[in-house]
Amino acid sequence: MALKRIDLDLYVYEGTELPLPSTAQYVIQKARIDTHNNITVEIGELVRDYLELTFNNDYLSHTRWVKAVVEYFDQSDTPFGFSNPQTFTFVATDGYGYFEDGTNPELSRNALISADNIYIPENTAGKFPIFAEGVGKVIIDSTTTQITDSGNTNQKIQYVTIPQNSTTIQVFDTDDSTLRKTIKISNICEPKFTSYKLTFVNKYGAFQDVFMFKKTSEETQVSDETFKRNTIANSTSTYQTYEGQKQRYNINSNSSITLNTGFVKEDMNQTIEELFFTENVWIRYENKTLPVIPASKSLKYKTVLNDKLINYTIKLDFAFDKINNVR
Repeated sequence: MALKRIDLDLYVYEGTELPLPSTAQYVIQKARIDTHNNITVEIGELVRDYLELTFNNDYLSHTRWVKAVVEYFDQSDTPFGFSNPQTFTFVATDGYGYFEDGTNPELSRNALISADNIYIPENTAGKFPIFAEGVGKVIIDSTTTQITDSGNTNQKIQYVTIPQNSTTIQVFDTDDSTLRKTIKISNICEPKFTSYKLTFVNKYGAFQDVFMFKKTSEETQVSDETFKRNTIANSTSTYQTYEGQKQRYNINSNSSITLNTGFVKEDMNQTIEELFFTENVWIRYENKTLPVIPASKSLKYKTVLNDKLINYTIKLDFAFDKINNVR
């Protein structure tokens, strides 16, 4: 008998893979279109509703188990008897692929970073994201860290500490011998300008740091309203010259900061691109982690051939009003 419809129970949850939650987050029924041989269900946006990303300089694993339990029915609405229902299991992160990657691209299962070069201030430790299921060990210079996967979503993405003044990261597959990625670390000495750390959610759904080393400028835009008030005293029918006719109200302001990367290599294009595409960015500012929004909306890709020395300038708006109006 031909396929008529499916019933799909979609579970999105954290913790260990088993046991399955008692109640599905979504129950979907979908019929086959007569001219099609299959049934397609897009679950990405449904799953994303349960991926809430927060960051307070804590580098937590924001992943979820996803199980799609699918039951198939024939033209008489009778369940198929062979391999029915089927269960499909995924680990979900808040990542994305590019158009040229095609439908449902498989993102990296080892190092969760695109570039082959990262930049860290001298005498400063860093963090490096990996996907625990696909990594056996990480070697930073001569120090080896074995990676274990407990099966819990709270450690599917792990952030390996980069000791200060390290130079090379090597990421190996679960067989501990297949080298998957090598990252070069540049330790930047910047005695003149204050370095700022930006943390953003990259295309793999992991927190990635990028340090901005050179010139920084800040500005504030103020908004207000005014009204014209009556300053004449009822008793004397006179007014005081130190009392203004115009009065301000609804005063607030938004601040922004403009940062420069300093001179970087060409593959920094990938990092800056993902920074522009992200929905979530934070800056480490005066010992606080504060949310910011990229205000720069145009990215001109730079190359050594065209630009010789590569430096990116990025403007970011602080994602809150300066005067506290949270109620």
